[in-house]
Amino acid sequence: MAVCARLCGVGQSRRAGRRQRQNQQGQGSDSRHGRGEEERIVGPEGGGGGGGPESGDATAGPSDACEYGSGPVRRGCTEHTGPPHPQSLADLPPELLVEIFSLLPGTALPNVALVCKKFKQMLNTETIWRRRCMEEFGMKDDLRKMEVGGVCSRDLYVKRVNPRVKSGRFMKLLPDYEHMDYRDVYTHLLHPYRHILGLWQPDIGPYGGLLNVVVDGLFIIGWMYLPPHDPRVEDPMRRRPLFRIHLWESKKATVECMYGHKGPHKGDIQTVKKDEFSTKCNQTDYHRMPGGRQEEFRTWLEEEWGRTLEEIFHEHMQELILMKFIYTSQYDNCLTYRRIYLPPVMPSDLLQPGLFKGTYGSHGLEIVMLSFHETSARATKLTGDPNVPAGQLTLDVDLTRPVVLPDLEQQRNIEELSRLVLGVHEEVQREAEQQAKGTLATGRSAAEAGCGGASAEEGMEADHGVCLDSCQPGPSTTTTSPPEPKPFVLPLGVMARNEVYPRTCRECFYGTGLIAGHGFTSPERTPGLFVLFDQDRFGFIWLELKSFSLYSRLTDHLAHAHAPNMERFEAMLRNMQSWTS
Repeated sequence: MAVCARLCGVGQSRRAGRRQRQNQQGQGSDSRHGRGEEERIVGPEGGGGGGGPESGDATAGPSDACEYGSGPVRRGCTEHTGPPHPQSLADLPPELLVEIFSLLPGTALPNVALVCKKFKQMLNTETIWRRRCMEEFGMKDDLRKMEVGGVCSRDLYVKRVNPRVKSGRFMKLLPDYEHMDYRDVYTHLLHPYRHILGLWQPDIGPYGGLLNVVVDGLFIIGWMYLPPHDPRVEDPMRRRPLFRIHLWESKKATVECMYGHKGPHKGDIQTVKKDEFSTKCNQTDYHRMPGGRQEEFRTWLEEEWGRTLEEIFHEHMQELILMKFIYTSQYDNCLTYRRIYLPPVMPSDLLQPGLFKGTYGSHGLEIVMLSFHETSARATKLTGDPNVPAGQLTLDVDLTRPVVLPDLEQQRNIEELSRLVLGVHEEVQREAEQQAKGTLATGRSAAEAGCGGASAEEGMEADHGVCLDSCQPGPSTTTTSPPEPKPFVLPLGVMARNEVYPRTCRECFYGTGLIAGHGFTSPERTPGLFVLFDQDRFGFIWLELKSFSLYSRLTDHLAHAHAPNMERFEAMLRNMQSWTS
């Protein structure tokens, strides 16, 4: 009630307030000069025409003070007019209140409506809710003119007789937004489903995926991001809508499944727990095709790979493709998604972290997330395969161990490149063994020391000094300007899915890549060479496999996706690995 009284100006009665002001005036604490200056600012017109004993002064008299409502109330006044300056928030002009309320978060506006009747009426203003929709959810267009981008007309338009449509063969499969306002959109659509906006990884076994839930026009749409067709790694990503949410005339949010080839149909969304939700299709017959599984497979193959099975001559690749189709088809009616974040950006990063598309031999193109952790760069799979599933650390690069490439002639020799990289690999192993022995010796001496605190501390200090010497970081990767490009060529005998790769590079570093057998059996980290081409491309030479992977940055704008801090991001990475372990 105190807040309500303060906002609406409800408090003492007018007579009590006037008596209090008269008492304050009677104390006479202010000088005539200060009082006159105040009156001249408010009512300069009264400078020469006052009545009463002080009419000879160049200031407004008491009658003028009453007329203009300035200065203290005096006994000669017969009427009292309110002060020109508002005494409470409720006294502000309506347009100013609208501006103030537009700055408040939408979640606070219902509480504002409880203050008084005037505020409740003000909150029916479209400007307030339009601004909330724009600033909180990125809605940019006018409500009456919005369109949904990136969805084919078959998904958004249907033949339907409707008296409101006077031209055209098709009408939008949407409600009549003519009688819907921004408050409805915010209250019944955007706010209830705000928790599912952002990046998610679907739980599809080893294959994973990348889902981006965004406000798209008058819809909330879940877009599944698919890599370009192999081996065109530098082509833009492909998108496919999996579900959408919008309002009908009843102002109730409706969830529709977009999977299949018969248009949108009934679906459902459930929030499992924090940072996790699931979708369910209620009409799976929309996913089936007249030609049965064979027609569905041919259609899926053309969408997934951009070719027919007859055009894929490699028998092992055919088996992998058929296996993926059979496995992923089990998830066409129900899917669970877990939230993922984009890595935080630090000034010391070798290049801007983010999402990249990479070539993985017979498995085609996959999506990885590149992040930086002090002296290392790591690439984590968002999409995977039966050998190394999604969520696993595919590349681990040591930024303290740069590799200087020889001339072009020696770069073509795989033996020379292997000698350089394996030399660094052996050095890393020796240092790891020394550090492990030092840690073991420290623990043993501490146990034997028992109560001999002084000797134990001395031993710990000595071992710590040895560790510092052996773990000294290499040269810093932070430079004031990018290194000069150096000539680069792949060694003879190294297979590359894409023959068009950059012929210059900036820097090279020692790293390891994760390989495993089918079903993620016998996983091991194998040495390789990380090659930085530019800010949007890097590569990795797998020495043991004699293959080369090229990675190209995903340039799509991804809103609501950045991690709040590094601790939250690293916790997400650990959880991702546990999902597929």
